Amino acid sequence: MLAEFIQYLFTGITIGATYALVALGFTLIYNASHVINFAQGEFLMIGGMATVSLVGMGFPMPVAIVLAVLLAGILGVALQRFAIAPAKQADVVTLIIITIGASIFIRGVSQLVWGKEYHVMQNFSSNEPVHLFGAVLNSQSFWVVGIGALLVVALVLFFTRTLIGKAILATSMNKDAARLVGIRTQMVLMLAFMLSALLGSMAGIVVAPITFTAYDIGIMLGLKGFVAAALGGFGSGVGAVVGGLLLGVVEAMTAGYISSDYKDAVAFSMILLVLFFMPRGLFGSRVVERV
Repeated sequence: MLAEFIQYLFTGITIGATYALVALGFTLIYNASHVINFAQGEFLMIGGMATVSLVGMGFPMPVAIVLAVLLAGILGVALQRFAIAPAKQADVVTLIIITIGASIFIRGVSQLVWGKEYHVMQNFSSNEPVHLFGAVLNSQSFWVVGIGALLVVALVLFFTRTLIGKAILATSMNKDAARLVGIRTQMVLMLAFMLSALLGSMAGIVVAPITFTAYDIGIMLGLKGFVAAALGGFGSGVGAVVGGLLLGVVEAMTAGYISSDYKDAVAFSMILLVLFFMPRGLFGSRVVERV
């Protein structure tokens, strides 16, 4: 029983760390522009698929990863520059629809480039399983959790210790005031999209050896990242991490103790329950309107 519990728990933490990174991408863009970017899952797919292709072309794994992340970052900037920025006077719903359209476009191009097949990526280290308290764990799981934790710490330091990070925070709090003190808000929004794409691509790369990767893998993982962000509360970085881990663990426990057929249903049921009783999520800030 203990071995089973540890197996399911670590599986949940592994996939939950991936959801958390995707949720942080949603949170970054939402804070900077109040737009929910439904193309976030495609950055995850681009990271994994580009890495597999570059490794297949003969590039060493570290070089392939760097180039794939850079490609995703360029796509993030292009999305903001050529799709979001021209529609800056549009309402939020229109901007969300634009991101959905961008998601469909990126997925279609990816299908033409890479086809519909699933692609396999090798583990970052040993292929030998790790035995822990009777549980058998994939060594790649430790890379997922470790890299996820490092990225979260790096993100915290970026926002608290760098001028660019503080500029993004200032823009998220009050775009007009930020513009008055000399912050180039359009450049800040572009950086937010780029950072979001980088996070998504890293999530796609580290999880690819476990889940495999394909042109449409970003659909479900992107939706799960959205659920995690909503569970934690949009705009909350802590909420994104907690929401991702919570979602991953609940999914794994449901699949292990009940049936894998219900894990997706449970995930989307969670968001309904949380939003019904706590509309702003677990860590969402309350909005006070002065009249």
